[in-house]
Amino acid sequence: MNTRRPATLASLAAELGVSRTTVSNAYNRPDQLSPELRRRVLETARRLGYPGPDPVARSLRTRKAGAVGLLLTENLSYAFRDPAAVGFLEGLSLACEEAGQGLLLVPANPEREDVAAVHRAGVDGFVVYSVPDDDPHLAAVLERPVPTVVCDQPDVDSVDRVGIDDREAIAGIARHLIELGHRRIGVVCMRLARDRNDGFVSVQRQREAHFHVQRARLTALADTFGEVGVDWASVPVVERFDHTISCGATAAGQLLDRDPELTAIICTSDILGLGALNEAKRRGLRVPQDLTVTGFDGITEAERAGLTTVRQPVLEKGRAAGRLLMDNVDPGRPRTVTLDTELVLGSTAAAPKPSEQWYGP
Repeated sequence: MNTRRPATLASLAAELGVSRTTVSNAYNRPDQLSPELRRRVLETARRLGYPGPDPVARSLRTRKAGAVGLLLTENLSYAFRDPAAVGFLEGLSLACEEAGQGLLLVPANPEREDVAAVHRAGVDGFVVYSVPDDDPHLAAVLERPVPTVVCDQPDVDSVDRVGIDDREAIAGIARHLIELGHRRIGVVCMRLARDRNDGFVSVQRQREAHFHVQRARLTALADTFGEVGVDWASVPVVERFDHTISCGATAAGQLLDRDPELTAIICTSDILGLGALNEAKRRGLRVPQDLTVTGFDGITEAERAGLTTVRQPVLEKGRAAGRLLMDNVDPGRPRTVTLDTELVLGSTAAAPKPSEQWYGP
């Protein structure tokens, strides 16, 4: 049986009577050909069954993969499930589109030590999205001889970074609650380290947190409430390893079980805040008459629920991270982009009931 050998770049060039460079340019540098010639090359390639230049071989020649790697210390589905992550991913994708780059997601499960996915990633640079400072995947990224940009955390001296002023942003929420008269508060926070903890958090664990965004937010709350005489050691803080609405609900339940007289629950994300709202409703508590609840991020679902929160520009974070990576003109001088946030005064925060209000300084 006769079988037709697959067409190659050389055989296609011979068929067309042009050079191999001309065929290659039709795929890789179309601006070098007239539209008519490029169309003739591509039509002939389709007729002969030529699939185009081998991208692996091309990357070996040019030492360029044509893609950006996004390191997530989560399972892959998190990038498409968490609203803030989705917004960030959209912004990064837009920056990649502008630069003609692809995007490779490199998930790094926080409970696994294997960094093979980082070593295998064929990328020209990495964007690291919100990982702890002791993460082995981060260490593997920093060992690669490619540019890297960190978004949010950690703060690495030698690496470009995009983020917000987390301390000042959440301090705005704290000052608002203080002005309303709240002193008996509880906090629900996202994970503080790679080890799983779903419960109350000591002050020491807060101070030693490897997720420095959460550490910064908790420190800012402690400092701001401390200015009006609240002993932070007496404030219950509950940590959740997984970032889901149901986790926010169970964490709020832990707080209210310990102290049913809490007047406010501060959550370090909107997802956790939405869960706290659900738990308050389940217990028959009116928000904000019986309990104030706040969040952080400004996701659409939270604003639809009227959650008092901090709106941060997650899409612009992704776009800025991508542009910073692609504009790696002076790798010896790390750059920092700090984006603005906005305090959103929703309908879930109000003064505590008169019997629970603080009338001191």
